[in-house]
Amino acid sequence: MSAFNMLVVLGSTASGKTKLAVELAKMLNGEIISADSRQVYRGLDIGSGKDLDEYQDIKHHLIDIVDPGYEYNIFDFQQHVIDAYEKISQQNKLAIMAGGSALYVDSILKGYRLIEVPENTELRASLATLSHEQLTQKLTQLKPNLHNTTDLIERDRLVRAIEIAQGEQDAHDQINDFPALKPLVFAIKWPREVIRQRITERLKVRMEQGLIEEVQQLHAQGVSWETLYFYGLEYRFIAQHLQGQLTKNDCFQKLNSAIHQFSKKQDTWLRRLERNGTKIHWLDGDKDVLAQAMRVVANYNKQL
Repeated sequence: MSAFNMLVVLGSTASGKTKLAVELAKMLNGEIISADSRQVYRGLDIGSGKDLDEYQDIKHHLIDIVDPGYEYNIFDFQQHVIDAYEKISQQNKLAIMAGGSALYVDSILKGYRLIEVPENTELRASLATLSHEQLTQKLTQLKPNLHNTTDLIERDRLVRAIEIAQGEQDAHDQINDFPALKPLVFAIKWPREVIRQRITERLKVRMEQGLIEEVQQLHAQGVSWETLYFYGLEYRFIAQHLQGQLTKNDCFQKLNSAIHQFSKKQDTWLRRLERNGTKIHWLDGDKDVLAQAMRVVANYNKQL
């Protein structure tokens, strides 16, 4: 028995999360769950950083599971993570989640099940006869600890908020199947100037590997420009270049700058995660990250 039942490896883009996750999986008999919202898509390889060779012979989950065009969402992700975690645990192996998209990681670390509530026409018809004041009263009855008061201002938002609250209440028995996770969370940090160099270098390599050709091929296979924009910075800027809106050089410079900005946002999210109560074990990227992580693991197991 361990003091934790899942490892989570976080860090900004280009920090070396996958490499560390693979090394930990080798040392601790683990399998990796990807928390990347784009690596789920087949064909989004170079732009999403899906370096399958990096996994070597370590089994990985949530990579190449849907076709481009499918609207993969946080509800799909949560279900897939729970399924993967249970399969890994049944084999007495350790689940190692490497993230990833902030919203997706949050949905697992917070440990509550999200549900997708479809439009309820019957409920909406019954709400249509109620005054704004009666709707407000109904929502506060359903959610006594309501934080988002902006839902009380517009009638449409108020109706939707009631619909969601009612849907969550109706599904309550089904949504409490979230595993009792005890995650041990790591985050790799680098000096800002070093991570900047790593991001730029990695982008150069990806361009050389055929990033432009990858986006061109996806579009030729029927993925619309709009959908490509939705798949994040690399696909958005390359799509603009392929439509003649940016030269190749401008595309590289703007994309590089946008990834640097995104990296800063990831750092801000990690600090907020820590402030909100998640215990993060910080690892210095310019030292031996595996040795640092294994020391933390050893200390946790000593506590038993």
